[in-house]
Amino acid sequence: MVPFNILVAVCLAYVCLLFLVAFGAERRAERGRVRWLRSPLVYTLSLSIYCTAWTFYGAVGYAARSGLEFVTIYLGPTIVVIGWWVILRKLVRIGQTQRVTSIADLISARYGKSNLLGVIVTVIAVVAATPYIALQLQSVTLSFGVFASGTPEGWGLPDQGATALWVAVGLALFTILFGTRNLDANERHHGIVMAIALEAVVKLVALLAVGIFTVWGVAGGLGDVMARIETSSIADWPLKPGRWIGLTFVSAAAILTLPRMFQVMVVENSDERHLVTASWAFPLYLMLMSLFVIPIAVVGLDTLPEGANPDLFVLTLPLAEGRGGLAMLAFLGGFSSATSMVIVAAIALATMVSNHVVTPLWLSMREGGARAPGDVRGLILMSRRVSIVAILALGYIYYSFSGGSAALAAIGLIAFVGVAQILPAMIGGIFWRGATGTGAALGLGVGFLVWLYTLYLPSFGASGVLSERLMAEGPAGVAWLRPYALFGIEGMDPLLHALFWSMALNTGVFLTASLMSFPGPVERMQGLTFVNVFEQDPGTRGWLRGGAEAEDLLIMSQGIIGAEEAQGFFQAEATRQGKVGYLPDTTPDFIERLERRLSGAVGAATAHAMIAQFADGAAVSAQDLLAVASEAQQILEYSTQLEAKSDELERTARQLSEANEKLRDLSVQKDAFLSQISHELRTPMTSIRAFSEILMDPELPAELQEKYATVIHDETIRLTRLLDDLLDLSVLENRKVQLNVKVANLHDLINHAVQSASNTRPERVFTIHRDLPSEHIPVITDTDRLVQVFINLVSNARKYCDAAKPELTISARRRGGRITVDFIDNGSGIPRASQRLIFEKFSRLTDTARAGGAGLGLAICREIMANLSGSIAYLPGQGGAAFRVSLPVRIETTAETAEA
Repeated sequence: MVPFNILVAVCLAYVCLLFLVAFGAERRAERGRVRWLRSPLVYTLSLSIYCTAWTFYGAVGYAARSGLEFVTIYLGPTIVVIGWWVILRKLVRIGQTQRVTSIADLISARYGKSNLLGVIVTVIAVVAATPYIALQLQSVTLSFGVFASGTPEGWGLPDQGATALWVAVGLALFTILFGTRNLDANERHHGIVMAIALEAVVKLVALLAVGIFTVWGVAGGLGDVMARIETSSIADWPLKPGRWIGLTFVSAAAILTLPRMFQVMVVENSDERHLVTASWAFPLYLMLMSLFVIPIAVVGLDTLPEGANPDLFVLTLPLAEGRGGLAMLAFLGGFSSATSMVIVAAIALATMVSNHVVTPLWLSMREGGARAPGDVRGLILMSRRVSIVAILALGYIYYSFSGGSAALAAIGLIAFVGVAQILPAMIGGIFWRGATGTGAALGLGVGFLVWLYTLYLPSFGASGVLSERLMAEGPAGVAWLRPYALFGIEGMDPLLHALFWSMALNTGVFLTASLMSFPGPVERMQGLTFVNVFEQDPGTRGWLRGGAEAEDLLIMSQGIIGAEEAQGFFQAEATRQGKVGYLPDTTPDFIERLERRLSGAVGAATAHAMIAQFADGAAVSAQDLLAVASEAQQILEYSTQLEAKSDELERTARQLSEANEKLRDLSVQKDAFLSQISHELRTPMTSIRAFSEILMDPELPAELQEKYATVIHDETIRLTRLLDDLLDLSVLENRKVQLNVKVANLHDLINHAVQSASNTRPERVFTIHRDLPSEHIPVITDTDRLVQVFINLVSNARKYCDAAKPELTISARRRGGRITVDFIDNGSGIPRASQRLIFEKFSRLTDTARAGGAGLGLAICREIMANLSGSIAYLPGQGGAAFRVSLPVRIETTAETAEA
């Protein structure tokens, strides 16, 4: 017997190993080394979460009680995965193109991005998964009990509730740490998936090891096992075709509709070609998992004492033979089966609750909705973390409420029937354009209620929710409404009875309501996209018209997906439109891509609702409806070509218009610049000439000679500085500058710039915020030139920030081989009309008639950064004036640089 404290120590060590694997995978992903993490092998192993503690332990007990019927649980998924090109490939393609975050998000996105449908699916998933999570907690608790008890057949633990509670707490912590680190669906949970893959190997090795030991260690080999099977009750098991077909169907439906399976199969999929490998590797994995189920069941029934729990034969057989190490391995296999399921299910369910319940509710209650400023990203992450805790708490409460009763023995199949209610809406949605949200909602609602009444609530037993009298006589004595004999049909297996009526009514209502209702424009567009996902042009235009301000959308996006990700997306979209350095135009194409980008964080329905508050609403043009209504491919292609040509001409005309407007503005700025530069040159020259003439007076006192000579000297310096700027700009523009490349610490360069710029308006109380540890980045560049850029930006902030209490935030970070440094003040910022001119050499945003600089500072900064293989850009949507300096950690050495 393995001491209980040793068992706990091994468990903790195993959990620490999972933490290390998950942490290592996350670190590799952050560094961009994801090739192996996204391999088809890891993807296939992640699908093993289908094999929970119910299958690891329960398959043997199932075989001991019902013979070969346990095979149906593996047969359904095998059929679906082998035929992957029929359904799975389409689901994965839709998931990638629509940035689907969960199965609730899929249904919501398909039916007009309806959040109501997302809520319905979320409720079904949570209700079905809660007892299933309780089953995993019970399996771990019972397996602990086997080791805590003094005899192999005993499985009582002194305090089962405390054990289940600690297991739930540990799983919640692990899931929060590695399952809520980001919001984007494309930033996948590499740490979680890698830990799941490791657990897949552990539980397979454990079950095979116990099976091999049972056949060749306890029994006398294959011949002896076959003889035992012939004489056991398993050989007399009668085949029930109806139950066999029903269980195969429900297990096939489960692999498509279980939230945890959808999470790993669709959401975590990085390449749909992985399905090719999974189509043979996953069935092979299931075959190996079921290979020794019958031998273990038969040998256990023969050798273990009568009354021993067959669900725990995988553990009690090795213990009965004195093989503590093998029993420990089996325990870890069962522990892996339970924990992997709970972790992924909690992530999937928390995402659904956050996207379809918490976030929409919060936005509806907040004044201003999506337009109001605020950290939506923080809210979403916090809601997911709280949801994970709540979901595991519900599982624990259900476990405590049921007390580990027999109700949990069949809860796996009960949960399968529950989530199967999503199947009609899913299959109809991806293959039938006529399916409507009304039909899906009514079908899901009816199917869920029938399942709840005929199977779920009766599973609590006579002491549960439904009384014995109601079960025997029906509500108010109406016999044809009895849960196990609905509509007067008696004698059916309760599981098949519930499956038949729930699926039949669900499908019937779905089809009827869909035929009797008509989808709205958005629903029609989504239906076309989903059904024809392989034929659709990725650039298909979206449902929203223009009207939104790009800066407003940027501010909202930063609150959801983070400032850096949002800015990168908007910059890429601006480049796509030929507007490098500016915000993109809010065209329908751009709005659709932005909506899909946000869908990866908050779900399709929420993203749709948030953007709709900024755009011109759900107005769909006749041109868009033509694409939906027309069934002729030639018309579609011709319409697409015309639209593409029209967009191209529109974009070209817009660029020409903007270029002409910019030239006109530059012409005005140039005239002002020439006037200003002549003023700047004439003023010191006039002073020099006047005081030079005074100095020619031989009778001028010595003290006045010194005073006027000082004035001439100062004006000469001023004139020289101006001429140096002009010459410097010319040299920089012609790329003839010689760089003095040095190694330096970025922190020291920023310090130098801040100190040097402190002489600009020293009378102002000016606060500078810095994250000093993040600034310690080694950089190899022309440090003098880089400091010149930093000084200019800090000086500008000190001069022009118009806040009552001016502040400047300087933040630096390194990503790969590049460094970015942001300078953001809290003033009113630069007007939109002026943002496109600020880096031009003739541009001055202040009064051009005022004395002062010639307006060359930012133009020089731009040229310096270009010579340093970097860039400087204005960041809109930050509240105040914001500039980002980007440069490589190490500048590439050229021939000209080497001469310096």
